[in-house]
Amino acid sequence: MLYGQVLKPKDIDFVQTLLDAIAAMKVQVYVYKPYLEQMQSFDLQCNIAGVIATHAEVLATKIDFTITLGGDGTVLNSSLLLRDSGIPILGVNLGRLGFLAVADKSRVTEAINALLTGDYALDPRRMLQLDSNIPIFGDTNFALNDLTIVKRDTSAMIIIHAYLNGAFLNSYWADGLIVSTPTGSTGYSLSCGGPIIFPQSGNFVVTPIAPHNLNVRPVVIPDNSVLSFEIEGRAESFLCTLDARFEPITAQHRLTLRRAPFETVLVRLPDYTFLSTIRSKLSWGLDSRN
Repeated sequence: MLYGQVLKPKDIDFVQTLLDAIAAMKVQVYVYKPYLEQMQSFDLQCNIAGVIATHAEVLATKIDFTITLGGDGTVLNSSLLLRDSGIPILGVNLGRLGFLAVADKSRVTEAINALLTGDYALDPRRMLQLDSNIPIFGDTNFALNDLTIVKRDTSAMIIIHAYLNGAFLNSYWADGLIVSTPTGSTGYSLSCGGPIIFPQSGNFVVTPIAPHNLNVRPVVIPDNSVLSFEIEGRAESFLCTLDARFEPITAQHRLTLRRAPFETVLVRLPDYTFLSTIRSKLSWGLDSRN
């Protein structure tokens, strides 16, 4: 299945080349419906086996792989559609910084050949599941990267009372709090001083955002832990996010976070490892003076 969010004019030629290459390989391809509508608006020529619009249609269709066209956000959004299907995702990077969409578009034909010949590895990524006494996020209450609880706009800092397996952990006086998976550790958490966690480490990281108490630091916890949160502050409402999707919450919300019962599966090609990715994206070992 081909999955994308926004088809940009600069990518039209590439997408047409990709469609032609898939057709030449005699591979049946399904396309995510909103993306197909954009393709048709640009008069792209494609011979497809069908259209996928919902998670139920994903489960009812024999799909071997999903190829996402975009950046890391596209991979994250594809996980909403795929959910517990276990269908592996190959992220083709059409954006800039990419930790999840690592396949370069200049080598996409080579990547598809690797899928057909079995020259790849599967990289399961653990996820977060959020429960609340006042329901939020509907049936997509999970995240591949992170959950955040943050203040709204320019309001005063908030207090987040956090509990680990029912025991009091800390009261965070801060602009907010991030709980990230190893996958999300290279995202928002990293920019707030959190550590980089390798994908199969079996941990989550709790990272405060601009804490008032400077001795408060990120903590790494086992991913079989259950975190719960109570929030208070001067404002009447706050924001809760899952992978950048957001819902307003209030002090009446009681949030519980745990490891999701399913995983998102990424395709790892031979030349793309986590180490090579972080060295490339974070410019490790490079000296700007030379």
